[in-house]
This record gives sequence, C-alpha cells and structure tokens, in this order.
Amino acid sequence: MRGRVRGPAPLPEAAGRVWRTLGAAFVLLVFVPPLLLLVSGSFTEPGLPPPPTPQLVPEPVSTTGYEQAVELGGLLRASLNSVLVALVAVPLSVLVASLAGFALARVAPRVTGVVAAASLVALMVPATALLVPRFAIFRMLGLTDTLVPLVAPALLGTSPLYVLVYYLAFRALPAELYDACLVEDLSPARTWWRVALPLVRPVTAGLTALTFVLTWSNFLDPLVYVYDRDLFTLPLALRSLSVLDPTNFPVFLAGAVLATVPALAVFVLAQRRFLHHDDPTGRD
Repeated sequence: MRGRVRGPAPLPEAAGRVWRTLGAAFVLLVFVPPLLLLVSGSFTEPGLPPPPTPQLVPEPVSTTGYEQAVELGGLLRASLNSVLVALVAVPLSVLVASLAGFALARVAPRVTGVVAAASLVALMVPATALLVPRFAIFRMLGLTDTLVPLVAPALLGTSPLYVLVYYLAFRALPAELYDACLVEDLSPARTWWRVALPLVRPVTAGLTALTFVLTWSNFLDPLVYVYDRDLFTLPLALRSLSVLDPTNFPVFLAGAVLATVPALAVFVLAQRRFLHHDDPTGRD
C-alpha cells in the first residue's frame, strides 16, 4: 500500500481569510480605477476632442460610441466567433489538463519526475518561437484561414502549466482516498471523475477562468492564421477600430468595454471558488 502523500499544510482559517481579503482588496485597487475610466470614456460623445483631464462622468453622456463600434468594427460577428472558439477550447483544455494531471499523479515517481521536468522545459520555450513551425503544419493541412488553429492547442491542454497545477492538486489529496477507490474496484477513469475531480473544484474554476481570458483575448494566433474578415475574433475586430481618428476614441473604448464584460463575468462566476477553501477530505 502506498504511503500517505501529504500536501502543503493549509493556512489557519483566520489567517487564510485575512490573506484572501487582502488579495481581493489589492485586485480592486489595481483594476477598478482603470475600468471606471474605460467605461466613462466609452460614454463620451464621438467627434469631440479628448478632454485634457480624465472625466469620471463625461459631458454629455452618449451611447453613440457603442452603436458605431458595433457597426464599424463588426463586433457582433467577431463576438460570435470568439464565443465559438471559447466554447470549444476552454472545456477541452480543462478536460485534457485534468486527465493528464491525474495520470501524472498516479504513475511512478520516476516517470513523474521526467514528465514534470520536460513540462518545465516546455514552459521556457517562447510561444513566438513556435509560430513558424505551427503555421507550416496548419498550412500543409489546409487549415489556415479557419478557426481550427485557434482551438487546436486545447488538445494538448493549452499549456504544460495547467497539467502541473492539476498534478499538484491531485497529489495533495490523501492517499487513503485512492486506496478506498481501489477497494471499491473503481476504474482510474471513474476515480478521476467521481472522486478526484470534485475535490479540486477551486483549481478547475481558476484554470477555467484563466483559459477563457487567454482564449478570449488571444490576438496573435488569429492575426497569423485568420484572413477572412467574417472569421475575425474580437481582438482582431478591435484592431480595426484602433486606426480611427483620435477624436473617435470613445468608439474604440466602447469596443474595449464590450470585449471586457465577458471576461469580468467569468471572473465573477469563478471568484467564489477563488476565495473559498475546500477541505481535501470533502468537508468545507
């Protein structure tokens, strides 16, 4: 029987609550003021010269910037393309990463060490260094100017970091849980789905939110692989608004607001898991 695998000792409840509160306050302090200025600037009347100082409440308040952003930038179709990519890439990426992390936590330590070291080496390779070979592969397969290259990285879990995070989470679970699954004659797949995965819900929530934000804001890959304007994702559509006259800055800011809202909504949905501590044995 394998010995008990001990994860890092959890913080005392009071100390953990204090650190979570401080972290939330830091996030609010850093991100809320720029968001307020972004929203207020989007309600400025297009065509007027930029104000000499930032205005929290513009005069006059206008929604023309949003109307022109949707009309000129084609944000509606671009948003649908981004949603389609996210709906496929995010669940697939989390699924693959969790399966790989669970397998890594259950194999022999020697194999785990080799795979973890290879993953760390892969993390050190700049993403831009892979653009040319990836482009050559997708072009050879005839998949350029489609949305497939934007989804394909999810088949590998998107990033080795996700696999390592899941590995650490599954490794921190008590070994007795896995032993009980063996006694109950549960297959590895059922152990992963019914026992291990529900106990690492905060990790799943965090990686889901992170993957969505990275997928939603991905600009480089669509720029390299997508040429048809009807297939543009939201970052590419926003790029077309950035070349407008400087007096039309509210149009670009309105487009930026529309692109930011989904990411904020996902974060709000996941924040309960960010700030909530689950006991590995199942007791909250």
